[in-house]
Amino acid sequence: MAKVTFVQFSGETTTINGESGDSVMKVALDNLVPGIDADCGGECSCATCHVLIDSEWMDRVGAADDQENSMLDLNPDREPNSRLACQIPVTDDLNGLVVNLPEFQY
Repeated sequence: MAKVTFVQFSGETTTINGESGDSVMKVALDNLVPGIDADCGGECSCATCHVLIDSEWMDRVGAADDQENSMLDLNPDREPNSRLACQIPVTDDLNGLVVNLPEFQY
């Protein structure tokens, strides 16, 4: 289990205990975190679970693979720390992870 903190664009935070093996997207959806649409259900075929990884966590979260990069390239608000929440598995190493939500999902 790992705590994940979701930071809304407004600055409001929600911290949730995520189950190891679940994706960050699933943790958000199961706990009704606003701002994660997940239109494709976690199949990495849209970018509606776009999150911005807090800089302190980038090394531990890791880089996006080619498929995820292709989806992120379609997002006009992509940043160097952009990831798709559906592609980030919750692990004990990510306990305390902070993800920021963009103002809009595309």
